[in-house]
Amino acid sequence: MSKDDESWLWHKRIAHINMKHLNKLISKDFEIGLPKIKFEKNKLCDACQEGKQVKVSFKPKNIVTTSRPLELLPMDLFGPSRTMSFGGSYYGLVLVDDFSRYTWTLFLAHKSDTFGVFRKFVKLIQNKKNLKIVSIRSEHGKKFENKDFNLFCEVNGIEHNFSAPRTPQQNGLVERKNRSLEELARTMLNDSKLHKYFWVETVNTACYTMNRALIRLILKKTPYELFNRRKPNISHLHIFFANALCLIMEKIN
Repeated sequence: MSKDDESWLWHKRIAHINMKHLNKLISKDFEIGLPKIKFEKNKLCDACQEGKQVKVSFKPKNIVTTSRPLELLPMDLFGPSRTMSFGGSYYGLVLVDDFSRYTWTLFLAHKSDTFGVFRKFVKLIQNKKNLKIVSIRSEHGKKFENKDFNLFCEVNGIEHNFSAPRTPQQNGLVERKNRSLEELARTMLNDSKLHKYFWVETVNTACYTMNRALIRLILKKTPYELFNRRKPNISHLHIFFANALCLIMEKIN
């Protein structure tokens, strides 16, 4: 395989992240498994042209306001999707760890399922990390501002902060994550030619890749490394919905 073909192969494997960013990952040795080649954009990617039509510039936050993972989790709900997912979902709940920028995407069929999905997530992630969530941040609205949320936060010692009405920039971190996830998912869906009801799979893949390939500039590490204290290994990545062969072994009696 030529270096040019290998460059474009990894561009697709890492959720269509731009070549300039891939070179940055190589130069600072942020990843395990990424080939040491120069990534050059010598042509246009049709899927990127279709999926990344809108470009919005945001200045990165130049201070660190939290000191450890799970100290603050901004969250936001997006949807409903026009298309029901393969698994029956219409909505997505996005949570971002403020310290590491590690991101989770959870999916639900109804907006009223938000609290139940959040409660399961909290129990799972606190047990996994052996850390307590200190505070969460969300917008106002019945999906977040209700008796179930209030009681759960009170019992578990979680401070629930709300962004001011009509000021989404106060919860800008997770709002930007939503847009990035949507953009990358749309691009992969265009490239794969899959039906739109696979949107959950593309959003999940985009989130998985972003955690391992984006960089928290001020801390000079990926979200994965900041959250898990080890560098991510991306050697296993393949193009989303790439053709594959499956070997079916003969039944052994």
